[in-house]
Amino acid sequence: MYSLMGKRRKISATNLQLCFPDKSEAERKELLKKNFRHLGMLLTESGFSWWGSRKRLEKLAHFNGNEHLENALARGKGVILLSCHMTSLELGGQLVAMRFPLQVMYKRSRNALTEAIILRGRQRFTHQVFKHGDIRAMLRGLKEGLAALYSPDQDFGRRRSLFAEFMGIQAATVRMTAVLAKRSGAAVIPCFPIRLPDSKGFEIRILPRLENFPTGDDVKDARTVNAVIETIVKQYPEQYMWLHRRFKTRPEGEPPIYT
Repeated sequence: MYSLMGKRRKISATNLQLCFPDKSEAERKELLKKNFRHLGMLLTESGFSWWGSRKRLEKLAHFNGNEHLENALARGKGVILLSCHMTSLELGGQLVAMRFPLQVMYKRSRNALTEAIILRGRQRFTHQVFKHGDIRAMLRGLKEGLAALYSPDQDFGRRRSLFAEFMGIQAATVRMTAVLAKRSGAAVIPCFPIRLPDSKGFEIRILPRLENFPTGDDVKDARTVNAVIETIVKQYPEQYMWLHRRFKTRPEGEPPIYT
């Protein structure tokens, strides 16, 4: 993948240079190679996630902080599981769905077969699967008391976003996390799947709910979301999906980052 995905390798290298300016060029290159190894793991794990037996999958899961999610679900207003695009998100989401009532999103594919495989795979253990952008379906699930895995760490353009700092850089950040929390009354709980070393499985790290969220201040709420994601990315930078153009949309007057 490192050799063949030249465009994505360049985007990833640019993101690492922006986000880790204190690292040497050699350190960033080594981090980039590690990152592509984790992307390769994502491909093989997706198949395991979609077709592996429940018994084998359960052996991979190591939950940390269950009580935060259990207490929030007990409120009956649903839970927004704030996550991000870690390379272990696909399999990690399945592991969460096997233990908790979960709804997840899927994105339409240009290839009907690919879409059918992904949809079928994500429907194995989840209570509900909804299309990307179908906020009404997500809200219905929250009102039914489900948890929703939600990763708001991509650039969706100026119209749907505001600028908030992420990794020291102004990044277009969607308002939707705060909007969903306000409309549903659901608790927002950070949840991140971490790939453990030496094939020991995955830590599903569940953190305490965000207090006083949303505040009503869109910029402040966006910064809070980005700060939570930033903390886990800094701890496990090799496991984050750097191949996305996270900083594509720039504030007025700034030149484009990706050329």
